[in-house]
Amino acid sequence: MKEIKIENIVASTYFGTKIDLQSLSLTLEGANYDPERFPGLVYRVKEPKTATLLFNSGKAVCTGAKSLEDLDLAIKKVRENLEKAGFHIESKPEIVVQNIVASSDLGQEVNLRDIAMTLGLENVEYEPEQFPGLVYRNAKPKVVLLIFSSGKLVCTGARNPQEVQTAVNIIIRDLKKAGMLN
Repeated sequence: MKEIKIENIVASTYFGTKIDLQSLSLTLEGANYDPERFPGLVYRVKEPKTATLLFNSGKAVCTGAKSLEDLDLAIKKVRENLEKAGFHIESKPEIVVQNIVASSDLGQEVNLRDIAMTLGLENVEYEPEQFPGLVYRNAKPKVVLLIFSSGKLVCTGARNPQEVQTAVNIIIRDLKKAGMLN
């Protein structure tokens, strides 16, 4: 089992109430609100280091968490600070993971051209003059792996860490079966 490092988790939630972003921006330290440039308020939390986009509707998108625990903690801090600012928030809003970006390493250099030929054109995009990596679209779990000749890879589109692990295990199995990986 290869080590996987979660680089970023993007998740959405709903705090259950409309939020006056203008007044919130005046009371919330770490908030940035410029409605001319973006319709949401950007609220940065230092620990865990995340940014949450808050919208008038009460919906929010949190990005930057490196674990599900950090994600829960960041949303909890945002909720607590909204309550301190006078907004009535649902006791524990549902958090929906939209995307996990993770990295891993195959442990050796790989020949992307050979991988492209072996894995089949229906799941692979490889145009080295456009992008230095091979794009592999995994069907189940439905994620995208970016594989680089160094053996490093990036997984995106997962909804939970287990999907990342499964996708990495599948590509390793397939590359070993094809004789392209030790």
